[in-house]
Amino acid sequence: MQPGLQSGGGALISQLATDGVKHLFMVPGESFLSVLDALHGSSAIRLITCRHESAAAMMAEATGKLTGEPGVAIVTRGPGAANALSGVYIAQQDASPMLLLVGMPPRAMAQRAAFQSIDLTAVFAPLTKWCAIVPSASAVPEFVSRALAIAHSDRPGPVVLGLPEDVLADATDAATRVKLKPAKRALRSAVRRQIEKALADAARPIIIVGGGTWSLAASVALANFADRFDIPIATSFRRQAHIDNRHGSYVGHAGLGMDERLRAGLDIADCVIALGSRLGDVTTNGFSLLTGRDPDQKLIVVSADADAFAATYPHAQRVTACPIETAAMFASLSRPSKLPRWKIWRRDLRQAYIASATPQATPGAVQMERIIVELSNTLPEDAIITNGAGNYAAFLHRYFVYKTFPSQLAPISGSMGYGLPAAIAAKLAHPEKTVIAMAGDGCYQMTSQDLATAVQFAVPLVVIIANNGALGTIRMHQEQAYPGRVIATSLINPDFVAQARAAGAAAWRVTRTADFTEALREALAVSNEQQRPAVIELMLDIEAISPRATITGLRARN
Repeated sequence: MQPGLQSGGGALISQLATDGVKHLFMVPGESFLSVLDALHGSSAIRLITCRHESAAAMMAEATGKLTGEPGVAIVTRGPGAANALSGVYIAQQDASPMLLLVGMPPRAMAQRAAFQSIDLTAVFAPLTKWCAIVPSASAVPEFVSRALAIAHSDRPGPVVLGLPEDVLADATDAATRVKLKPAKRALRSAVRRQIEKALADAARPIIIVGGGTWSLAASVALANFADRFDIPIATSFRRQAHIDNRHGSYVGHAGLGMDERLRAGLDIADCVIALGSRLGDVTTNGFSLLTGRDPDQKLIVVSADADAFAATYPHAQRVTACPIETAAMFASLSRPSKLPRWKIWRRDLRQAYIASATPQATPGAVQMERIIVELSNTLPEDAIITNGAGNYAAFLHRYFVYKTFPSQLAPISGSMGYGLPAAIAAKLAHPEKTVIAMAGDGCYQMTSQDLATAVQFAVPLVVIIANNGALGTIRMHQEQAYPGRVIATSLINPDFVAQARAAGAAAWRVTRTADFTEALREALAVSNEQQRPAVIELMLDIEAISPRATITGLRARN
């Protein structure tokens, strides 16, 4: 190649490095040879070779969710792109900045029956902020720079770029673009006065904080605001780490299995400020809350895409603003004269939260509620907990006390298999922190092959598998609707301990609650000392189907 020229693949890596990308999650394809060659000489970007494209995409999404900067995955065309769709969907739902790069057939084969061809735009456009095919090697820096900027501007989300094989192989002298910084919308003074007036007129205000755009500084600012205003703050589904749960104003999680007293509080509140939260059906109890049927209830929605709420909440006052900047603004608001009336309101909701978080004993030799309390009490305050979907997560959401941001990585889409890939991404982004992945036996097996990825790249994390031999969430609903008529929800599982050890991880099996503390201590020690993942398998009783229900109890109701 002539001096001053590089391949399109080299231009791709140069642009990613300029934009500050630290990790590239990849399942290699033959069209990426120039990309791999460029990475061979790069010290700026670490290549993580994943076992499955869904895990690679989830790692990229988790990186974006955790850092606020787009995570990047690269997969091959056709089957690889299709497999990565699950991670793109999570990023779209969770508003996580992410870039998926997809290898494509050479340009001359476009619109023809090329091997592993895929109509990239038709498949991904509905789920992305932008989906495009890079037309030439010289256009690589421009398209990549633009894609990364779009991914985390306004409401963050996924972007997908197709990279034709010959585009990556062609030579170019295109210069690397400077990193683009997204424009921020400043809060208007009129908005400040609007919120001040709403609080001044309120007797029972409450804030619901959520959304993908958040920071530790925003969490601290919100806590300071709560201190001054004595105002109750709830978190939306799987956004519990947006505020320290030990704070006296924290009143609980508006998620699945929402405490009835929090639900009642949201129903009778006269001023609700949704800060960043999209107010989906989980947070609003199936859209039965905040409906506008009570004309005395004022709803203010603060979001980067506030107008997207117009159809669902036409009665809401919509404020298009960055939630992080809004949290900072809250700290300087003038306190309303009615503040003393809120103290009892906030105190009662706080006491209701504390009562709901008090463990209720469940059947079985291993009690999940005690496991979660042990984790909450012993892990470092900045430990990162990841999870996918399943009834095991209900125990985590109810009993774990999140103490700082970011310490929770979980998909609001309820996607299974997320815990392990997210934990790998979290440990790579924050090697100094303790990282725990929670998974059910069904959830874990969606992406368990990437335990080998954690072994290969010496990622010291701990995976806790809640094994009750069933797809627990569906089994619970099955027992509610058709008691005793069990089909398709029972699992015959592999030996998870043997499987983990075969992959090169350390592993323990816990058959009594009392043995968990020692297993956790050993797992953390071995994982850190030997720089490899560790797995703890919990042998649970299917009778303990959820934090507040048993199989026997569900059947007795019918």
